[in-house]
Amino acid sequence: MRLVQGSEGSCFAVPTLSPSSSSSNISRCTHSSADDGTFGTPAWLGKGLTCVCFKRRGSYERIFINLTPQQEERLRRLKNRIKNNFDSSKLDHQEALRSLWAAAYPSLELHGLISDQWKEMGWQGRDPSTDFRGAGFICVENLLFFAKTFSTSFQRLLKKQGGERAAWEYPFAVAGVNITFMIMQMIDIDASKPRSFVKAVFLQMLSENEWTFDLLYCVAFVVMDKLWLERNASYMEFNDILRSTRAQLEKELIMGDVLRIEDMPSYTLLL
Repeated sequence: MRLVQGSEGSCFAVPTLSPSSSSSNISRCTHSSADDGTFGTPAWLGKGLTCVCFKRRGSYERIFINLTPQQEERLRRLKNRIKNNFDSSKLDHQEALRSLWAAAYPSLELHGLISDQWKEMGWQGRDPSTDFRGAGFICVENLLFFAKTFSTSFQRLLKKQGGERAAWEYPFAVAGVNITFMIMQMIDIDASKPRSFVKAVFLQMLSENEWTFDLLYCVAFVVMDKLWLERNASYMEFNDILRSTRAQLEKELIMGDVLRIEDMPSYTLLL
């Protein structure tokens, strides 16, 4: 491993790896560090990858630059999901909306894809697609994944059960759209290469489980609701709560023992 002095006193540690080495794993490398900029021995590294380490606010962060073919492919598929706009003429999109309604209100018949009933779920108007058009069809997929995978938690948040609720509550479905947007920004989805440690960790998780984005969405939703209750917030404070939610997720994602979404401490809120 060689040390390279960077700008503004930053120090980069670039491990020398064998050209023939290859692995699908991206791993956290732990360094013991001192103020003089020295590095300890990495506990484990992803072979065939470039690990850039830099010091920020007294701690070392590491970004893995090279993506494995599997990561590139899964990232490409995730980006395609995000770019997939809702199309009311597509039967599978229509069916997804009907499935979402059935998962949310199994005993209540839906009168139509455009109906005042959707306001009950927390959409702003009769046509839910007007709320998630900017984020695309993945907004429906995220909500449907949440409803089918963690139905108890989904129903608890949908019906605002538990805790002392504000008189002016957040609209459930619109909050879900905002959470989708927030995660896109947090993982820097438009960047082709990791520019933050959080994204590098996310990509490693994505290589292990293609549903990582959806699982992270579910965790984000319950964290947001927990913070909402703890602060006795009202709708005017929603953006502040969302920022705190992102900060909590980022904090947990870079924990040394968090290798999957299921390892995040807040994942237990879903169970």
